[in-house]
Amino acid sequence: MVDAHADNGTCSTHADLGQDVLSHGPAAPVQPGDRIATLDMLRGFAIFGILLVNMEFFNQSVYHYVTGTKAPTSLPDQLARWFTALLAEGKFYSIFSFLFGVGMALQWTRAEQGGTRFAGFWLRRMIVLLGFGLIHAYLIWSGDILIMYSVLGISLLLWRKARPRTLLVWAVILLMIPLLLNAGLTGLVKLGEAVAGADEMNGQFAQNVADYVRRAEQADQVYAAGGFWEITAQRVRDMNFMYGIWPFMMFNVLAMMVLGLSVGKSRLIRDIAGYRPFLRRVCWWGLVVGLVGNFVYVYCGERSVRMIPSGMGLLSTAGQIVGAPALAIFYMASLALAAERVVWRRRLNWLAQVGRMALSNYLLQSLVCATLFFGSGFGLYGTFGIAGGVLVTICVYALNVLISSCWLRHFRFGPMEWVWRSLSYGRWQPIRASSEGLPHGAP
Repeated sequence: MVDAHADNGTCSTHADLGQDVLSHGPAAPVQPGDRIATLDMLRGFAIFGILLVNMEFFNQSVYHYVTGTKAPTSLPDQLARWFTALLAEGKFYSIFSFLFGVGMALQWTRAEQGGTRFAGFWLRRMIVLLGFGLIHAYLIWSGDILIMYSVLGISLLLWRKARPRTLLVWAVILLMIPLLLNAGLTGLVKLGEAVAGADEMNGQFAQNVADYVRRAEQADQVYAAGGFWEITAQRVRDMNFMYGIWPFMMFNVLAMMVLGLSVGKSRLIRDIAGYRPFLRRVCWWGLVVGLVGNFVYVYCGERSVRMIPSGMGLLSTAGQIVGAPALAIFYMASLALAAERVVWRRRLNWLAQVGRMALSNYLLQSLVCATLFFGSGFGLYGTFGIAGGVLVTICVYALNVLISSCWLRHFRFGPMEWVWRSLSYGRWQPIRASSEGLPHGAP
């Protein structure tokens, strides 16, 4: 679903998924030479994790996930499911969300220093991103994250002037909201059992599960054998369902955006080397807390049905609320420390190339997978287990790496990044690498 997901030590950052920096004034995007490569590497890494999690939902309906049907039976699939849930679910859209907030902080700071208005520019970017999201969700794949990013990105304007410590408090508050929502629903279920009886409540839940199983079977049939317009109609139904579960996901996304906004206002992004001891401590705490929290998330989640509020489900939610951001922070701090070493920066340059084209690569992943799996394409829907999906993920990501490397030899931006920037700035931006020295807006 998840982030959008950008060194030369200058005060600028990446330019995709809401990350342009006004390093040359508010009417021009960041130059390739001014990008912070570490942030590009993080986004390139996140692109892989997003695909790893999404792959299961290209190959089977999301309704199976919430009802617990079609649980993996073979040992390879079971191990792959645990691996993905423990180390990937919720972590990579958290990284994208964090970077989204970092980018906004640096853009806003630059605009303030230049005495220019920022809100109008940011609104235009979010509106264009919303357009990309709507096209992606309804014409390619219903697991879109761009719509949520654009809506929540607009709300970030409310926090742009807040102090870093205030933003940290808000991040914690926002993370707790899904837990409170689940606790409230679980309490209502217990109240219902006391008033109407456990048998009555269990019967109602069984009926709801059966209804979603029918939806899952219908969706599987359409995606496996339907034509483009049949699949589009199914995507519309699936998007209506996805909007219904936004409250249980959007606060996590917004919390990480606000956390990124806080870090972007600090000196850390501008002086990673100076914060090396702090980042090492962050790595250890993030790893320990992340693994414990995510173990609780997976263990309790396996013993509950996601659509039925329960004590085990509440524990699973608590584990993810703590564990997912912690492990995401561990990933980011570890990669940032590695990128400070010249040898590792060279070895990880391919991640930075993917990250420079994060939006294009994200959409390309969906287009490739929709073509591979859906009936309007090669019709491989439902033929891969979770372990097989991991192999497909590696192959598709290798395609991302190859295309990014080839494209950036000739062009400054990815194709979708170029369209996004041009629409946001109100004029066509130079795209060819040979046009490096041209003024902005030159053809």
